[in-house]
Amino acid sequence: MLKLTEEQVATYREEGVLIAENIFTDDDLQPVIDEMSRFIDRRASELKAENKIGDLHEDKPFETRFALLYAQCKEISHGIDIMQMRGKAMFEFLRNDNLMDAVEDLIGGEILCNPIQHIRAKFPRGLSPETPDYYHNVPWHQDAGVTWQEADPTEILTCWLPLVDATVENGCMEVLPGAWRSGHLDHQKEGGTQIVPEQMPAIAPCAAVCPKGGLIIMNKYTPHRSTNNNTEAVRWSIDLRYQPIGLPTGRPFQPAFITRSRKNPETVCTSHEEWCTRWIQGLENSKGIQAHRVVK
Repeated sequence: MLKLTEEQVATYREEGVLIAENIFTDDDLQPVIDEMSRFIDRRASELKAENKIGDLHEDKPFETRFALLYAQCKEISHGIDIMQMRGKAMFEFLRNDNLMDAVEDLIGGEILCNPIQHIRAKFPRGLSPETPDYYHNVPWHQDAGVTWQEADPTEILTCWLPLVDATVENGCMEVLPGAWRSGHLDHQKEGGTQIVPEQMPAIAPCAAVCPKGGLIIMNKYTPHRSTNNNTEAVRWSIDLRYQPIGLPTGRPFQPAFITRSRKNPETVCTSHEEWCTRWIQGLENSKGIQAHRVVK
């Protein structure tokens, strides 16, 4: 069983952000990477058949191939998210033992996977717009700002993990340690859901550098953003949320799943088919619903 140290737990409680290295092994991450690679390969072949892509770049590695395909046709990125791909390897990873152990150290052993769960492909700067948006350069925001107010009493952990080294050069996150104490800040729609500028805390940002195999855990009130990717490779990451069972998720219109229960282990969702079915229904039922909480 992997355990966070007392010092790591104290750092999270104090700063609202923890960067923990060596949480995941290659055996943990490679099945997810392989599944994503197969999805990209299939999409690329489909687009080539439609004469929208000329060079499949089949000899290029995971870190760079997607950017080369995206430069030819932006449609390659359509459907690349957890709830859309609904891959079995990703489903299994949602309850990865090393991940659950780290989460349990902070919120206990009754763990629900919140519906907010994403794959992030951060493209090189030359392929990204200059203005912030939620697909390239994410603006300053709190994760509480993308949930309904009903979840304010719920302790929701953001668990962000890179599938390649997240560095300053390739656009790692920036965070404001300690700013979580301000609670929820108003957000606006302009420029993507972001904190109203006049409410930004006067705290110097820190670069959240994290190697592959590491995990960044954030309080839902910790302001953070991403920065420019100044390399030729994609900065791949997975963005998940976990919380105690039985509390509001802030996304009542999308499915949540029990991923660990020390009290009732039989309630853990282990059926990939059920997970897929509930996501298909959730996506259909949530069409047109405003998920982000904004004031402007």
